[in-house]
Amino acid sequence: MPVLALDTSAAVAVALTDDTGALLAERSDAQQRRHAELLTPMVAAVLAEAGVDRRELTSVVVGTGPAPFTGLRVGLVTARTLALALAVPVLGVPSLDAVAARAGRVLQTGTDVLVATDARRREVYWSLYRTSEHGIEVLAGPEVAAAAEVAADPRAAGAVATGRGALLYADVLRGGTGSADVDLEALGLLDPDPAELARLALTRRAAGQALGTEPLYLRRPDAVPQPARKRVLG
Repeated sequence: MPVLALDTSAAVAVALTDDTGALLAERSDAQQRRHAELLTPMVAAVLAEAGVDRRELTSVVVGTGPAPFTGLRVGLVTARTLALALAVPVLGVPSLDAVAARAGRVLQTGTDVLVATDARRREVYWSLYRTSEHGIEVLAGPEVAAAAEVAADPRAAGAVATGRGALLYADVLRGGTGSADVDLEALGLLDPDPAELARLALTRRAAGQALGTEPLYLRRPDAVPQPARKRVLG
């Protein structure tokens, strides 16, 4: 009962799992401006590696952000279109939750985890979580703010900072208790892992939670249409 999961909130990443969340195949590419070119071939590659026909898929899971408009839209449109064509459910999970879920596997239970990703404009998208024996608890977010504002937020005091935003603004976000000692890259705590998204989606669906695919943009797109010029007749 294979499940396809994809995320374009940061890198382009695709994973195929079974219905228990066990990984069957995965692909990722860190390029952030070629989502539309890379995603479809990656989907074909993971299916081929696992020997799975796309008609065997039972659901499609997609990261809903937060992320910049263009890249996130590519993943959401691809997931919705594929699910519609195959007549299977499409399940949305916030992308930051995947990093937190990974942290729950590798950090001590009861740890407060700040997940921050690059929002450009010298800002980060962020959420705050607490790890537990039963998964992750969302304490705050998602929100978008300057890294310094996040570091000063009393809710984030003492949290272990993870995510690529924490690496990008390490001087601000990783000075807290425990953060500096955590090797984010070695522990897989930089970018959302679509396999983690799949596991979260399966768990949350079993618990009866709604898994909508509304995008978490959190702010207007960088590019906006120019206002129409009025024609003046002389």
